Amino acid sequence: MLDNMLLGFESIMHWMPLLAIVVGSILGYLIGAMPGLGPTLGVALLIPFTFELDVVTSIVGLVSLYMAAEYGASITAILINTPGTAGAVATAWDGYPMACRGEAGKALTVSIVSSGFGALTSGILLVFTATYLAEFALYFGPAEYFALGVFGLSLVSSLGGKSLTAGAISLFVGLLLTTIGLDPVNGMPRFSFTPDLFSGIPLIPALLGLYAISEVFMMIESKEPQRKSIPIKGILAAPPRLFKGLIVTIMRSSLIGYVIGVIPGAGTSIASLVSYNEAKRASKTPEKFGTGAIEGLSASETANNAAVSGALVPLLALGIPGSATTAVMIGALMIHGVQPGPMLFLDNPEIPYGVFAALLLGVFVMVAMGLLGVRFWIKVIDLPRPVLAASITGICFIGAYSDTNSMFPIFVMLLLGIIGYIFRKLSIPLAPIVLALVLGPLVESSFRKALTISDGNWMVFLQTTIGSTLLFLSALSFVLPLLRSARKAKKDNKYST
Repeated sequence: MLDNMLLGFESIMHWMPLLAIVVGSILGYLIGAMPGLGPTLGVALLIPFTFELDVVTSIVGLVSLYMAAEYGASITAILINTPGTAGAVATAWDGYPMACRGEAGKALTVSIVSSGFGALTSGILLVFTATYLAEFALYFGPAEYFALGVFGLSLVSSLGGKSLTAGAISLFVGLLLTTIGLDPVNGMPRFSFTPDLFSGIPLIPALLGLYAISEVFMMIESKEPQRKSIPIKGILAAPPRLFKGLIVTIMRSSLIGYVIGVIPGAGTSIASLVSYNEAKRASKTPEKFGTGAIEGLSASETANNAAVSGALVPLLALGIPGSATTAVMIGALMIHGVQPGPMLFLDNPEIPYGVFAALLLGVFVMVAMGLLGVRFWIKVIDLPRPVLAASITGICFIGAYSDTNSMFPIFVMLLLGIIGYIFRKLSIPLAPIVLALVLGPLVESSFRKALTISDGNWMVFLQTTIGSTLLFLSALSFVLPLLRSARKAKKDNKYST
């Protein structure tokens, strides 16, 4: 392994691969910060420019873009409550409140450092565990994916805010929205009055509506004074001692993000949501989450970048895409005449180990760009509120339109923006809706496929260790908050009498 890693570093220590890392990181920042584009589209757009390059330079540039784009989405999530990707939604929950109270620079610094640690830690894990975890991912069938989805939905108890009832209402609305579209088994249309809805509610326009457009409505009616950014002194906008208290959160989130990223189809969104929930569960002050908690911001950003390395495991070791972005990368490798899979490590070790080396080196490039850019990005906050509201609206329209190059996603975005605004006025949290939109299709399709394969035997969900363990943890996540709530209500009644 040491010899192969040296071969990997040797393959990228030339001016072309190094330039590809820098250019890929810059493009990743720009693409990630533009809602509606995201890393998948960014990688697809860059592939034609790699035709004349060698395979190592090409894949190194694409991986660098992928990693930087996952972080770039957090910039708009923190500054203007507009997550560029689904993986940055949890970042907005605490990052934007920090920006609102004048701590945008601090939030951006924590996010880039946490992302860097997550990417570096997962990159090291990738070197040592790629082949072993790829075999573990093969054990996931429909029953295990259903259990994973249910475990994700159980996070509503932590993401639902102070009221479990409000969280349940939000989750129910989100699950109702996921029933729109073609039936995942028999292909029959459901609640889809137009062919545009056959694929269901588009996720990116939905996120832009729920968070960004509803925020624009809140800006329009707000009478609070214009907020200003706090000038940054030195390189870091956050004191180094702050990160000492985040070490446990970062290490836990790196592991969670990496392992979930390995599971094909799980993705950065599930990784960030699960990591956020675990950080809240372990916190001594869980009530601060959603109001600007550093731990929540760090957990989300660490996990979604760690999941990038995880998604490369099935790609390189098995030739199976771990995410939509890595599916595009498989095409890029095949264009260059390379077949990803187990033989890649034997026939062309310079490719996978070159990717490993590029991940470890690219982290420092990404973090350096992030830290140097903080003082420029926070200037967005200084824009007058009408200009900022108009800019957010314009960005959202471009992002929604680019989803399918049609007007329909814009209508979806505006409708969900109105729903999001009403929910915010009624103090109903938006996080459970996002949770349902991300996990609902996975839960339904996996549930029905598992029952079809087992001829209707419901015990199929408990016949494997992975499935039964996840369902047991899901039950605990649902029940424990109810017990705590009942105990608190009983205590309050006792004191009141």
